[in-house]
Amino acid sequence: MDAEDAVRQAYEAYYRRLVTQVSGLVGDLAEAEDAVHEAFARVLASPRSFLHADDAERWLRVAALNVARTRYRRRWLFDRLVRSGRVEIAPGSVPGVSGDRVALLAALRRLAPPTREAVVLHHLADLSVAEVAATLGVPAGTVKARLARGRAALARFLSDDETVPLAEGLKHA
Repeated sequence: MDAEDAVRQAYEAYYRRLVTQVSGLVGDLAEAEDAVHEAFARVLASPRSFLHADDAERWLRVAALNVARTRYRRRWLFDRLVRSGRVEIAPGSVPGVSGDRVALLAALRRLAPPTREAVVLHHLADLSVAEVAATLGVPAGTVKARLARGRAALARFLSDDETVPLAEGLKHA
């Protein structure tokens, strides 16, 4: 099987799952689709390591996460420019998304990126702790700690109880 066929099969098998996982990390469906598409484009440009990978889905997930991280850093820089007043943006909207999904994505975005990655990969991608650890390149104990912190923070963020101060929830995530 040539590289193009392998990528086509991987795309058909993994695309939707990868978009769901990355969407949970970045909180934006279009951004997630772009990151996953870019990961597949990178495979097509240089397929050797992908073709020799033991787990093609994990390889693609790591590539998509790396793209998402790079985009996050760029967006963070852009946000700093906006806050400083050097760049002005118009408010946008997200049509067709349920209120619960918006609340979950907003809560996920409030988590620190390493914590968010662990929570999304474990709970949305349904990966085991060991698989999350392998994907992120960290020990399983680190993943467990991030999951515990993430679940606790999400419980506070998604609680109907208004007594939990926003700043306190952000400190611990």
